Amino acid sequence: MPNWLLPEFIADVLPAEARKMEEIRRKVLDAFRSYGYELVVPPMLEYLESLLTGVGQDTEIYTFKLIDQLSGRTMGIRADMTTQVARIDAHLLNRNAVTRLCYAGSILHTRPSGLQGTREPLQIGAEIFGYPGIEADAEIQDLALTSLKAANITGVCLDLSHVGVLKSLIAADPLAQIFEAQLFDLLETKDMPGLTELTKGFHEDTRNALLALPDMYGDINVLKEARKVLPENGGIEKALNELEFLAGQADCGRVTIDLADMHGYHYHSGVMFAAYVPGLPNALARGGRYDHVAEAFGRSRPATGFSMDLRELARLLPAPEKRRAILAPWNNDEKCRQAIRELRKSGELVVFELPGAKSEHDEFVCDRELVCETENGNWNVKTVSKDE
Repeated sequence: MPNWLLPEFIADVLPAEARKMEEIRRKVLDAFRSYGYELVVPPMLEYLESLLTGVGQDTEIYTFKLIDQLSGRTMGIRADMTTQVARIDAHLLNRNAVTRLCYAGSILHTRPSGLQGTREPLQIGAEIFGYPGIEADAEIQDLALTSLKAANITGVCLDLSHVGVLKSLIAADPLAQIFEAQLFDLLETKDMPGLTELTKGFHEDTRNALLALPDMYGDINVLKEARKVLPENGGIEKALNELEFLAGQADCGRVTIDLADMHGYHYHSGVMFAAYVPGLPNALARGGRYDHVAEAFGRSRPATGFSMDLRELARLLPAPEKRRAILAPWNNDEKCRQAIRELRKSGELVVFELPGAKSEHDEFVCDRELVCETENGNWNVKTVSKDE
Protein backbone atom coordinates (compact mmCIF):
# COMPACT_ATOMS: atom_id res chain seq x y z
CA MET A 1 0.00 0.00 0.00
CA PRO A 2 1.43 3.44 -0.90
CA ASN A 3 2.66 5.24 2.20
CA TRP A 4 0.86 8.46 1.25
CA LEU A 5 -2.62 6.94 1.52
CA LEU A 6 -4.68 8.02 4.54
CA PRO A 7 -7.12 5.85 6.51
CA GLU A 8 -10.72 5.73 5.33
CA PHE A 9 -12.76 8.85 6.14
CA ILE A 10 -9.60 10.74 7.12
CA ALA A 11 -8.51 13.52 4.74
CA ASP A 12 -6.08 16.39 4.42
CA VAL A 13 -7.54 19.88 4.15
CA LEU A 14 -6.01 21.80 1.26
CA PRO A 15 -5.25 25.55 1.27
CA ALA A 16 -8.49 27.11 0.02
CA GLU A 17 -10.70 24.88 2.19
CA ALA A 18 -8.42 25.32 5.21
CA ARG A 19 -8.62 29.11 4.87
CA LYS A 20 -12.41 28.91 4.65
CA MET A 21 -12.59 26.80 7.80
CA GLU A 22 -10.24 29.13 9.66
CA GLU A 23 -12.24 32.22 8.71
CA ILE A 24 -15.44 30.56 9.93
CA ARG A 25 -13.70 29.55 13.18
CA ARG A 26 -12.61 33.14 13.81
CA LYS A 27 -16.06 34.57 13.08
CA VAL A 28 -17.81 32.05 15.32
CA LEU A 29 -15.35 32.50 18.19
CA ASP A 30 -15.80 36.25 17.88
CA ALA A 31 -19.57 35.71 18.13
CA PHE A 32 -19.03 33.61 21.27
CA ARG A 33 -16.84 36.30 22.80
CA SER A 34 -19.42 39.00 22.05
CA TYR A 35 -21.84 37.03 24.27
CA GLY A 36 -19.29 36.81 27.09
CA TYR A 37 -17.94 33.28 26.57
CA GLU A 38 -14.39 32.42 27.66
CA LEU A 39 -12.23 30.16 25.49
CA VAL A 40 -10.75 26.94 26.91
CA VAL A 41 -8.53 24.33 25.22
CA PRO A 42 -8.99 20.80 26.61
CA PRO A 43 -6.37 18.11 25.87
CA MET A 44 -6.73 15.65 23.00
CA LEU A 45 -6.11 12.67 25.35
CA GLU A 46 -7.60 11.85 28.75
CA TYR A 47 -8.06 8.79 30.91
CA LEU A 48 -11.01 6.89 29.50
CA GLU A 49 -13.20 7.06 32.59
CA SER A 50 -12.99 10.85 32.55
CA LEU A 51 -13.87 11.13 28.87
CA LEU A 52 -16.86 8.81 29.12
CA THR A 53 -18.31 10.18 32.34
CA GLY A 54 -22.01 10.92 32.04
CA VAL A 55 -22.20 10.35 28.28
CA GLY A 56 -24.29 7.95 26.26
CA GLN A 57 -23.26 4.68 24.68
CA ASP A 58 -22.75 6.36 21.29
CA THR A 59 -19.79 8.35 22.61
CA GLU A 60 -18.09 5.20 23.91
CA ILE A 61 -18.52 3.49 20.54
CA TYR A 62 -16.99 6.48 18.75
CA THR A 63 -13.99 6.76 21.12
CA PHE A 64 -10.54 5.48 20.15
CA LYS A 65 -8.84 3.72 23.09
CA LEU A 66 -5.16 3.13 23.81
CA ILE A 67 -2.81 2.24 26.67
CA ASP A 68 -0.78 5.01 28.31
CA GLN A 69 2.90 3.93 28.27
CA LEU A 70 3.61 6.00 31.41
CA SER A 71 0.81 4.86 33.71
CA GLY A 72 -0.45 1.67 32.11
CA ARG A 73 -3.99 3.01 32.26
CA THR A 74 -6.46 3.08 29.38
CA MET A 75 -6.74 6.45 27.68
CA GLY A 76 -9.14 7.77 25.08
CA ILE A 77 -8.86 10.24 22.22
CA ARG A 78 -11.72 12.66 22.66
CA ALA A 79 -14.77 12.02 20.48
CA ASP A 80 -16.58 15.03 21.94
CA MET A 81 -15.38 18.03 23.95
CA THR A 82 -18.50 18.74 25.99
CA THR A 83 -17.60 16.42 28.86
CA GLN A 84 -14.10 17.88 28.98
CA VAL A 85 -15.47 21.40 29.29
CA ALA A 86 -17.86 20.23 32.04
CA ARG A 87 -14.86 18.79 33.89
CA ILE A 88 -13.00 22.10 33.57
CA ASP A 89 -15.98 23.98 34.99
CA ALA A 90 -16.64 21.56 37.82
CA HIS A 91 -13.12 20.68 38.91
CA LEU A 92 -10.62 23.34 37.75
CA LEU A 93 -12.50 26.64 37.68
CA ASN A 94 -14.72 25.61 40.60
CA ARG A 95 -16.83 28.76 40.38
CA ASN A 96 -20.15 29.15 42.15
CA ALA A 97 -21.53 31.73 39.75
CA VAL A 98 -22.76 31.26 36.19
CA THR A 99 -19.86 30.35 33.86
CA ARG A 100 -19.81 30.64 30.08
CA LEU A 101 -17.15 28.63 28.24
CA CYS A 102 -16.41 27.95 24.57
CA TYR A 103 -13.97 25.74 22.67
CA ALA A 104 -12.75 24.76 19.21
CA GLY A 105 -10.60 21.81 18.18
CA SER A 106 -10.34 18.48 16.40
CA ILE A 107 -12.06 15.39 17.72
CA LEU A 108 -11.65 11.82 16.46
CA HIS A 109 -14.28 9.15 15.79
CA THR A 110 -13.83 5.42 15.29
CA ARG A 111 -16.39 5.56 12.49
CA PRO A 112 -17.96 8.28 10.32
CA SER A 113 -21.39 9.65 11.20
CA GLY A 114 -22.60 9.30 7.59
CA LEU A 115 -21.62 8.22 4.10
CA GLN A 116 -19.95 11.57 3.40
CA GLY A 117 -18.83 12.17 6.96
CA THR A 118 -15.36 12.44 8.37
CA ARG A 119 -13.80 10.66 11.31
CA GLU A 120 -12.00 13.87 12.30
CA PRO A 121 -14.60 16.61 12.80
CA LEU A 122 -13.45 20.09 13.80
CA GLN A 123 -15.79 20.78 16.69
CA ILE A 124 -16.70 24.23 17.95
CA GLY A 125 -19.22 24.95 20.68
CA ALA A 126 -20.32 26.87 23.76
CA GLU A 127 -21.69 25.92 27.17
CA ILE A 128 -23.40 27.67 30.13
CA PHE A 129 -22.87 26.19 33.59
CA GLY A 130 -24.59 27.03 36.84
CA TYR A 131 -28.06 28.21 35.74
CA PRO A 132 -31.06 25.82 35.73
CA GLY A 133 -33.62 28.15 34.15
CA ILE A 134 -34.99 28.14 30.62
CA GLU A 135 -33.37 31.54 30.03
CA ALA A 136 -29.98 29.83 29.70
CA ASP A 137 -31.41 27.44 27.09
CA ALA A 138 -32.81 30.44 25.21
CA GLU A 139 -29.38 32.10 25.24
CA ILE A 140 -27.65 28.98 23.91
CA GLN A 141 -30.28 28.58 21.20
CA ASP A 142 -29.86 32.22 20.19
CA LEU A 143 -26.06 31.88 20.17
CA ALA A 144 -26.26 28.79 17.95
CA LEU A 145 -28.41 30.62 15.41
CA THR A 146 -26.20 33.72 15.62
CA SER A 147 -23.12 31.58 15.01
CA LEU A 148 -24.64 30.04 11.89
CA LYS A 149 -25.45 33.52 10.61
CA ALA A 150 -21.86 34.60 11.32
CA ALA A 151 -20.73 31.67 9.17
CA ASN A 152 -23.03 32.91 6.35
CA ILE A 153 -25.38 29.92 6.66
CA THR A 154 -28.92 30.82 5.59
CA GLY A 155 -32.28 29.05 5.44
CA VAL A 156 -31.90 27.46 8.87
CA CYS A 157 -34.72 25.34 10.32
CA LEU A 158 -34.62 24.81 14.09
CA ASP A 159 -36.01 21.49 15.32
CA LEU A 160 -36.95 21.33 19.02
CA SER A 161 -37.54 18.30 21.23
CA HIS A 162 -37.57 17.52 24.96
CA VAL A 163 -36.56 14.38 26.87
CA GLY A 164 -38.95 15.38 29.66
CA VAL A 165 -41.96 14.11 27.70
CA LEU A 166 -40.74 10.51 27.39
CA LYS A 167 -39.10 10.45 30.83
CA SER A 168 -42.34 11.62 32.45
CA LEU A 169 -44.40 9.00 30.60
CA ILE A 170 -42.01 6.23 31.62
CA ALA A 171 -41.81 7.42 35.25
CA ALA A 172 -45.59 7.12 35.58
CA ASP A 173 -45.70 3.45 34.48
CA PRO A 174 -43.65 0.73 36.27
CA LEU A 175 -43.82 -1.60 33.25
CA ALA A 176 -42.59 1.14 30.93
CA GLN A 177 -39.61 1.66 33.24
CA ILE A 178 -38.54 -1.95 32.66
CA PHE A 179 -38.52 -1.45 28.88
CA GLU A 180 -37.06 2.06 28.76
CA ALA A 181 -34.14 1.10 26.51
CA GLN A 182 -36.40 -0.69 24.03
CA LEU A 183 -38.83 2.24 24.00
CA PHE A 184 -35.99 4.58 23.20
CA ASP A 185 -34.85 2.45 20.25
CA LEU A 186 -38.35 2.05 18.84
CA LEU A 187 -39.20 5.73 19.10
CA GLU A 188 -35.85 6.73 17.59
CA THR A 189 -36.59 4.64 14.50
CA LYS A 190 -40.36 5.35 14.63
CA ASP A 191 -41.03 1.61 14.55
CA MET A 192 -44.80 1.60 15.04
CA PRO A 193 -45.36 -2.19 14.79
CA GLY A 194 -42.63 -2.79 17.36
CA LEU A 195 -43.93 -0.02 19.60
CA THR A 196 -47.49 -1.40 19.38
CA GLU A 197 -46.31 -4.85 20.38
CA LEU A 198 -44.03 -3.72 23.22
CA THR A 199 -46.60 -1.47 24.88
CA LYS A 200 -49.19 -4.21 25.36
CA GLY A 201 -49.86 -4.35 29.09
CA PHE A 202 -48.83 -0.73 29.74
CA HIS A 203 -51.28 1.64 31.41
CA GLU A 204 -53.79 2.71 28.79
CA ASP A 205 -52.88 6.40 29.04
CA THR A 206 -49.17 5.61 28.78
CA ARG A 207 -49.65 3.30 25.80
CA ASN A 208 -51.85 5.75 23.90
CA ALA A 209 -49.37 8.56 24.52
CA LEU A 210 -46.37 6.50 23.40
CA LEU A 211 -48.16 5.42 20.23
CA ALA A 212 -49.07 9.03 19.50
CA LEU A 213 -45.54 10.46 19.92
CA PRO A 214 -44.13 9.45 16.49
CA ASP A 215 -46.85 11.49 14.76
CA MET A 216 -46.24 14.57 16.90
CA TYR A 217 -44.00 16.37 14.45
CA GLY A 218 -44.59 19.70 12.74
CA ASP A 219 -44.99 23.38 13.54
CA ILE A 220 -45.93 25.00 16.84
CA ASN A 221 -49.46 23.52 16.59
CA VAL A 222 -47.97 20.15 17.57
CA LEU A 223 -47.88 21.43 21.14
CA LYS A 224 -51.64 22.10 21.09
CA GLU A 225 -52.24 18.54 19.91
CA ALA A 226 -49.88 17.20 22.56
CA ARG A 227 -51.81 18.94 25.31
CA LYS A 228 -54.99 17.22 24.10
CA VAL A 229 -53.53 13.74 23.65
CA LEU A 230 -50.88 13.36 26.35
CA PRO A 231 -51.94 12.63 29.96
CA GLU A 232 -51.98 15.38 32.55
CA ASN A 233 -48.55 15.29 34.12
CA GLY A 234 -46.42 18.01 35.70
CA GLY A 235 -43.26 16.93 33.89
CA ILE A 236 -44.99 16.81 30.50
CA GLU A 237 -46.61 20.21 31.04
CA LYS A 238 -43.26 21.74 31.98
CA ALA A 239 -41.63 20.27 28.88
CA LEU A 240 -44.38 21.56 26.56
CA ASN A 241 -44.23 25.03 28.14
CA GLU A 242 -40.45 25.18 27.66
CA LEU A 243 -40.75 24.13 24.03
CA GLU A 244 -43.41 26.77 23.41
CA PHE A 245 -41.22 29.45 24.98
CA LEU A 246 -38.12 28.49 22.99
CA ALA A 247 -40.08 28.28 19.73
CA GLY A 248 -41.20 31.84 20.31
CA GLN A 249 -37.61 32.94 20.97
CA ALA A 250 -36.12 31.40 17.81
CA ASP A 251 -34.83 33.93 15.29
CA CYS A 252 -34.79 31.78 12.16
CA GLY A 253 -36.86 31.02 9.10
CA ARG A 254 -38.66 27.96 10.42
CA VAL A 255 -39.22 26.13 13.71
CA THR A 256 -40.44 22.55 14.03
CA ILE A 257 -41.30 20.37 17.03
CA ASP A 258 -40.56 16.63 17.17
CA LEU A 259 -41.68 14.97 20.41
CA ALA A 260 -40.31 11.58 19.31
CA ASP A 261 -36.78 12.82 18.54
CA MET A 262 -34.64 10.74 20.86
CA HIS A 263 -31.19 11.90 19.72
CA GLY A 264 -29.14 12.32 22.89
CA TYR A 265 -31.89 10.95 25.15
CA HIS A 266 -29.45 9.21 27.55
CA TYR A 267 -27.21 12.26 27.70
CA HIS A 268 -29.60 15.21 27.86
CA SER A 269 -31.89 16.10 30.73
CA GLY A 270 -34.25 18.67 29.20
CA VAL A 271 -34.78 20.57 25.98
CA MET A 272 -32.83 19.52 22.87
CA PHE A 273 -32.45 21.28 19.53
CA ALA A 274 -30.94 20.71 16.11
CA ALA A 275 -30.37 23.15 13.24
CA TYR A 276 -30.86 21.98 9.64
CA VAL A 277 -30.58 23.51 6.19
CA PRO A 278 -32.38 22.34 3.02
CA GLY A 279 -30.64 19.56 1.11
CA LEU A 280 -28.50 18.34 4.00
CA PRO A 281 -29.74 15.33 6.04
CA ASN A 282 -27.41 15.85 9.01
CA ALA A 283 -27.87 18.59 11.59
CA LEU A 284 -25.41 21.48 11.34
CA ALA A 285 -25.65 22.19 15.06
CA ARG A 286 -26.98 20.22 18.01
CA GLY A 287 -27.50 21.28 21.58
CA GLY A 288 -29.54 20.99 24.71
CA ARG A 289 -29.56 20.72 28.48
CA TYR A 290 -27.41 18.15 30.32
CA ASP A 291 -27.57 18.80 34.07
CA HIS A 292 -26.09 15.51 35.33
CA VAL A 293 -22.80 15.16 33.47
CA ALA A 294 -20.65 16.99 36.03
CA GLU A 295 -21.87 14.91 38.99
CA ALA A 296 -19.02 12.42 38.52
CA PHE A 297 -16.52 15.28 38.78
CA GLY A 298 -17.70 16.10 42.29
CA ARG A 299 -20.08 18.98 41.55
CA SER A 300 -23.59 18.79 40.17
CA ARG A 301 -23.91 21.88 37.97
CA PRO A 302 -26.83 22.74 35.68
CA ALA A 303 -25.53 22.90 32.12
CA THR A 304 -26.72 23.64 28.61
CA GLY A 305 -24.80 24.08 25.38
CA PHE A 306 -24.36 23.28 21.71
CA SER A 307 -21.69 22.30 19.19
CA MET A 308 -21.16 22.06 15.44
CA ASP A 309 -18.60 20.80 12.92
CA LEU A 310 -16.59 23.46 11.09
CA ARG A 311 -15.77 21.03 8.27
CA GLU A 312 -19.49 20.55 7.62
CA LEU A 313 -20.10 24.29 7.65
CA ALA A 314 -17.22 24.93 5.24
CA ARG A 315 -18.51 22.36 2.76
CA LEU A 316 -21.78 24.27 2.47
CA LEU A 317 -20.16 27.55 1.52
CA PRO A 318 -18.81 28.47 -1.93
CA ALA A 319 -15.08 28.65 -2.51
CA PRO A 320 -13.78 32.04 -1.41
CA GLU A 321 -12.59 34.51 -4.01
CA LYS A 322 -8.85 34.61 -4.43
CA ARG A 323 -7.09 37.40 -2.57
CA ARG A 324 -5.39 40.06 -4.65
CA ALA A 325 -1.67 39.99 -4.01
CA ILE A 326 1.49 41.87 -4.97
CA LEU A 327 4.50 40.02 -6.39
CA ALA A 328 7.82 41.37 -5.10
CA PRO A 329 11.32 40.38 -6.22
CA TRP A 330 13.75 38.93 -3.69
CA ASN A 331 15.96 41.94 -3.14
CA ASN A 332 18.29 43.15 -0.39
CA ASP A 333 17.74 46.79 -1.33
CA GLU A 334 16.63 48.59 1.84
CA LYS A 335 14.14 50.75 -0.07
CA CYS A 336 12.55 47.60 -1.48
CA ARG A 337 12.37 45.97 1.96
CA GLN A 338 10.87 49.11 3.49
CA ALA A 339 8.27 49.33 0.72
CA ILE A 340 7.25 45.72 1.38
CA ARG A 341 6.97 46.34 5.14
CA GLU A 342 4.75 49.36 4.53
CA LEU A 343 2.52 47.45 2.11
CA ARG A 344 2.04 44.57 4.53
CA LYS A 345 1.42 46.99 7.39
CA SER A 346 -1.35 48.60 5.34
CA GLY A 347 -3.02 45.20 4.86
CA GLU A 348 -1.67 44.22 1.48
CA LEU A 349 -0.60 40.67 0.73
CA VAL A 350 2.96 40.61 -0.65
CA VAL A 351 4.51 37.41 -2.05
CA PHE A 352 8.25 37.14 -2.69
CA GLU A 353 9.36 35.85 -6.08
CA LEU A 354 12.35 33.73 -5.17
CA PRO A 355 15.34 33.87 -7.58
CA GLY A 356 14.85 31.68 -10.64
CA ALA A 357 11.54 30.19 -9.45
CA LYS A 358 7.81 30.72 -9.87
CA SER A 359 5.18 30.25 -7.18
CA GLU A 360 1.74 28.62 -7.48
CA HIS A 361 -1.16 29.56 -5.23
CA ASP A 362 -4.72 28.36 -4.68
CA GLU A 363 -5.71 31.35 -2.56
CA PHE A 364 -3.97 34.33 -4.17
CA VAL A 365 -3.80 36.00 -7.55
CA CYS A 366 -0.81 38.29 -8.09
CA ASP A 367 -2.38 41.05 -10.17
CA ARG A 368 0.28 43.64 -9.23
CA GLU A 369 4.02 43.71 -8.86
CA LEU A 370 6.56 45.81 -7.02
CA VAL A 371 9.02 47.46 -9.43
CA CYS A 372 11.95 49.80 -9.06
CA GLU A 373 11.83 53.17 -10.82
CA THR A 374 15.21 53.56 -12.50
CA GLU A 375 15.12 57.34 -12.24
CA ASN A 376 15.06 57.65 -8.46
CA GLY A 377 15.45 54.08 -7.13
CA ASN A 378 12.02 54.15 -5.44
CA TRP A 379 9.83 51.04 -5.42
CA ASN A 380 6.21 51.34 -6.61
CA VAL A 381 3.30 48.99 -7.22
CA LYS A 382 2.42 48.40 -10.87
CA THR A 383 -0.61 46.56 -12.27
CA VAL A 384 0.26 43.39 -14.12
CA SER A 385 -1.19 43.39 -17.62
CA LYS A 386 -3.24 40.36 -18.65
CA ASP A 387 -0.78 39.62 -21.43
CA GLU A 388 2.15 39.25 -19.05
